[in-house]
Amino acid sequence: MPVSTIVFDLDGTLIDTAPDLIDTLNVVFAREGMPPVVYETARNLIGGGARAMIARGIAAEGRNVAPARLDKMFDDFIAHYSTHIADRSQPFTGLTDALDTLAARGCQFAVCTNKLERLSVLLLEKLKLAGRFKAICGQDTFGVQKPDPEVLRRTIAAAGGDLEHSVMVGDSATDIRTARAAGIPVIAVDFGYSEDPISDFGPDCIISHFEQLPPAVAAIFPAQ
Repeated sequence: MPVSTIVFDLDGTLIDTAPDLIDTLNVVFAREGMPPVVYETARNLIGGGARAMIARGIAAEGRNVAPARLDKMFDDFIAHYSTHIADRSQPFTGLTDALDTLAARGCQFAVCTNKLERLSVLLLEKLKLAGRFKAICGQDTFGVQKPDPEVLRRTIAAAGGDLEHSVMVGDSATDIRTARAAGIPVIAVDFGYSEDPISDFGPDCIISHFEQLPPAVAAIFPAQ
């Protein structure tokens, strides 16, 4: 049987990265003389990449900045975050056991994220998870990013998989729309960073803990 490829979003799906992302956002805002964004507000800004997070954080404060200033804030964000990427970030509970179970069934794994590729690899390396993934692809890997389905298609191809035997796992409307556009099923986690209930976006299945992932995958690929 062909190997099933499970493609994961990163922030809010595999890893709870919010503490380090929000800390970095507020470091950058402090340098610019701006007030910090409260944690619960900032948590919902994650998912579109660092530049989008900064821009949305500025908008949440009712402010506007010139493009050149936003560019500088983005550069400062990446520089600080690169050295604090795994200070407090951790895999969501049950992840490694779920990966072990699915790997034993013949599944392989990939990451498709709007995080920069090098930061994605760095984070997973620091958490000793990088070796579990056949491909780790970010917003800059192919020059396109979610919700463009091409980034998902190319990620699956880079992992040696095919669309017919692939499934997306994510925490946002963007992940669901990307999977739908690529023509593959999608499993949503409800513990991620979506501002709205993930059920509103119609995933094929919703899980609340990674212990529920192997049964969900088995329901999609019953031969595995």
